[in-house]
Amino acid sequence: MSAEVIHQVEEALDEDEKDALLFLCRDVAANAVPLNVRDLLDILRERGKLSSVNLAELLYRVRRFDLLKSILNMDTPTVEALLRRHPHLISDYRVLMMEIGEDLDKSEVSSLMFLMRDYTGRSKIAKDKSFLDLAVELEKLNLVAPDQLNLLEECLTNINRIDLKTKIQKYRQSAQGVETNYVNARQASLPNLSVKDPSYNLRLQNGWSKEQRPMMGPPDIQREPVKRPIQESGAFLPQHAVEERYKMQSKPLGICLIIDCIGNDTDILRDTFTFLGYEVRHFLYLTMTDITNILRQVAQMPQHRDSDSFACILVSRGGSQSVFGVDQTHSGVPLDHIRRMFMADMCPSLSGKPKLFFIQSYVKSEGQLEDSSFLEVDGPSVKSAESKARQPGAYQDLIHREADFFWSLCKADVSLLEGPSSSPSLYLRCLSQKLWKERKHSLLELHTELNSLVYDWNSKVSAKERYYVWLQHTLRKNLFLPHK
Repeated sequence: MSAEVIHQVEEALDEDEKDALLFLCRDVAANAVPLNVRDLLDILRERGKLSSVNLAELLYRVRRFDLLKSILNMDTPTVEALLRRHPHLISDYRVLMMEIGEDLDKSEVSSLMFLMRDYTGRSKIAKDKSFLDLAVELEKLNLVAPDQLNLLEECLTNINRIDLKTKIQKYRQSAQGVETNYVNARQASLPNLSVKDPSYNLRLQNGWSKEQRPMMGPPDIQREPVKRPIQESGAFLPQHAVEERYKMQSKPLGICLIIDCIGNDTDILRDTFTFLGYEVRHFLYLTMTDITNILRQVAQMPQHRDSDSFACILVSRGGSQSVFGVDQTHSGVPLDHIRRMFMADMCPSLSGKPKLFFIQSYVKSEGQLEDSSFLEVDGPSVKSAESKARQPGAYQDLIHREADFFWSLCKADVSLLEGPSSSPSLYLRCLSQKLWKERKHSLLELHTELNSLVYDWNSKVSAKERYYVWLQHTLRKNLFLPHK
């Protein structure tokens, strides 16, 4: 790997990504203490551990899929296939710790640091440090290791992150019988000390003798020594290491239909989804009949067969469960009818592919803003599930027809449109900003961040100016939107 490529990678990574790489490579950079990513990559190159496959793995682990494409000309499925066929540079333990760190917010990391005080003694960790910094300190104290995660599990339970405890348990199951090249933080910080030295564990345990070291597991179970690696081509890739994702590689990525009956948001939405790689088709100021006809026509388009996804943005005045178009009627176009047009039995060319809906509806009454039938749930609405469950074979039909939907609905008071110059939707503006800027977060993660921005706005304005966002989805895999 050339020095030019190393320079390009270092220049493109942000500080968090650089810290993550330094952590991930602690084991493979044993007997050296790289001060920065450039040093790290140079060390790996000198040791013959920076092939294109190795660099692809590193960029994949920090979710820099754009660099995979621009520097190595690889897409995500290609890298995932390589990881299944080739030995891994990064240990599954390091990947696990990085993923845990990504899932924790600052307050949770602070709580973990506080809970660890009973075990770290006088060791002080600055409050502004990350979870990976905490992990390094715990490794130095021999409190955390690939086969010693009981303390971390206990503390995660105490902060109510059972999901992360479950993640560790899945790692344990996948790691049974798999050998690792783990080198703890204290070993990595001592370049002149051979990690193969059998007297190491007796001579250096941060001031503790073997008998004085804290026991993290049951007292009658002695921890097995960490084994050295024996890696083979075609090694099994644990489930947590490569998350199952929707294929998002087609060009174009799919059709993006924009129906804007207000006229404030078309330009930014068109630019955003064109940037993501969609073929955008936009329509302004449609009647209710036109909305229905265009949706039906788009649902039957043959282009879906060659696309990996579909996106639809609706902006209109509406009711509790409908959109009106420009010729407001009493009932409007029911949202359930819109979704039904794109279910697998009605639109088989999109079966198994993600179908993304973002709807901005301006409604008249506060009661409609707070309609409880659109709670944030993973799957179809309860009413829909109950009605279908009474029919023969309804469960299988429900799973098949309604799978792979991402349905984001935002309601706002119609008075926002009644001023002399109405503004674009805050919801759609924040959505566009997130889709433009973020590279390494899934769509669900982006939507969570969007919610946070909307909540911040709502805390500062009057009730008439607030936005209310609901999310329903039946996604079966992680969904990352690529950039062209």
